[in-house]
Amino acid sequence: MITSKELRDKWIKFYEERGHVNIGAVSLIGDGSTGVMFNVAGMQPLMPYLLGKKHPAGTRLCNVQGCVRTVDIDSVGDATHFTFFEMMGNWSLGDYFKKEKTKWSFELLTEVFGFDKDKICSTVFEGNDAAPRDTETAELLKGLGIKEENIFFMDKSNNWWELEGTVGTPCGPDNEWFYPRHDTPCSEHCDINCKCGRYVEIGNDVYMQYKKLEGGKYAELENKNVDTGFGLDRLLLFLNGLDDGYKTDLFSGAVEYLEKVSGKSYDNDGNARKAMRIIADHTRTSVMLIGDRNGITPSNTGAGYILRRLLRRAIRYCRNLEIDSEHLTGVAKVFIEQVYDTAYPLLVEKEEYILEEFRKEIKKFEATLAGGMKEFEKLVTGIERKNEFMSKSDPSYVPQKEMAGKQAFRLYDTFGFPLELTVELAKERGLSVDEKGFEEAFKAHQELSRAQAAAAKGGLAERNEITARYHTATHIMLAGLRRMFGEKTEQKGSNITEERMRFDFNCDHKMTQEELKQLEDFVNGVIARGIDVVRTEEPYDKAVATGAYGVFNPAAPDEIVSIYTIAGVDRQICGGPHAKNTAELGKFKIVKEESSSSGVRRIKAVLQ
Repeated sequence: MITSKELRDKWIKFYEERGHVNIGAVSLIGDGSTGVMFNVAGMQPLMPYLLGKKHPAGTRLCNVQGCVRTVDIDSVGDATHFTFFEMMGNWSLGDYFKKEKTKWSFELLTEVFGFDKDKICSTVFEGNDAAPRDTETAELLKGLGIKEENIFFMDKSNNWWELEGTVGTPCGPDNEWFYPRHDTPCSEHCDINCKCGRYVEIGNDVYMQYKKLEGGKYAELENKNVDTGFGLDRLLLFLNGLDDGYKTDLFSGAVEYLEKVSGKSYDNDGNARKAMRIIADHTRTSVMLIGDRNGITPSNTGAGYILRRLLRRAIRYCRNLEIDSEHLTGVAKVFIEQVYDTAYPLLVEKEEYILEEFRKEIKKFEATLAGGMKEFEKLVTGIERKNEFMSKSDPSYVPQKEMAGKQAFRLYDTFGFPLELTVELAKERGLSVDEKGFEEAFKAHQELSRAQAAAAKGGLAERNEITARYHTATHIMLAGLRRMFGEKTEQKGSNITEERMRFDFNCDHKMTQEELKQLEDFVNGVIARGIDVVRTEEPYDKAVATGAYGVFNPAAPDEIVSIYTIAGVDRQICGGPHAKNTAELGKFKIVKEESSSSGVRRIKAVLQ
């Protein structure tokens, strides 16, 4: 049985022996230059060099590149879908071309990996009005010993690579390699076009020999490139004679761990098998994203939101497996210490950091799940009971099969359930969700929040000199919190009366007495300095560029906003009102610190 570590080594060694330089892998996290959140293909980081830029390592390159794709996250749970995978690649940048590449791919498959040349199938471009039939590649394949009946000419949608919507970029035909999963055809016409799934693509060689022109035409390139991509996970499957990706050594350790802690069998329990696959896959991808050189952490926006969704889906499936979600850290350790310890040594260095991020997210989401699952069950049970009662009393009654959008929004707004989680849970109970109704409820909520914010002017129940002082105190306190816990600290809500202030902010722990004392001292120090509170008006984008921040963003970058500045302390976009000078506030005292909701703390304070 070949291991994943051996496969990586064999790939790199094969191409290094043929003059290629191993350029290693880049970060999984997109840098913004390609317009995608994660690197989704092995060639993606090399796009500038395929477009003509000189690579510092030369013209022959190879590597094994990690990739993340989450567009079909809901498909994870079967035998072949993964959110993280590795692409084994090699490139010629204006160096060798079809003759060398077909020969090397054939040698790799037959001589290194032992594929039967009589079973190998290949597809090539059939040609169209813009570019000719790729008979050159077909003849080269036949010359290597691939049977003519195993070479298939396919149209542009199958065997042509180009960047859609561009002009002047390289493009060209590709040669895809296929191999049968087994030797039993479903019929006499069972070939790579058959829908039975017997044949699977294991890799491809793209020949960038043309340049895109205006009007859908192409011209020959003087310097032609080769871009090769073979999926490590898929090739590992074939080399070990398996049809289940979770049986390879990439996942076997994680599955064994889950079997041990759950007492359930992967092979003999279909429900447990699906849960183990989802937990293993999502844990692996989460480890990779947190442990990446440009590592991210769970959040409610961008790539951090995708990570949070993966982790929380894994947490939920721990319940399906009837195990404590803390076991996710055990699964993570298998990937860090056993599977990727040599291929991705940074994971080992960052192990405790990765595990701590897992623990924090588990703690947050378990609290959310506890209340939300009860509410979800109440909603579904209500629908089921209504259907049962109405069906008995009215034979013409059509059972309700959809959860209302407002109900789904309540799960989101009150219990922190993302819509996709509600959709997934509902599907398991035979229900759909009115997603359009959810969006309408969401928009209505936003509009109401904006109206309330405008009316309350920052949470003030009344507008007078006393509440204005309290309002100024919230600004100073938030400035102190941001100094203590970082600029990601944000206001999550506030309520001010003449008697006290209440302020909510994001924080992952209960504040200690030392931290509360530090915050009190900071606020009182600013008050004692007697700093003027100055109001100015600027376009929003200019205000932000000069360090202003705020709870609510305006509709447009050039919208004029009010900024209240306490020199050297705080600069916030705010509707006011405020004290004229911090000395007006008196003495600030925190009377209580408590939890408001998952990941949100609440401070109650008074001015004396």
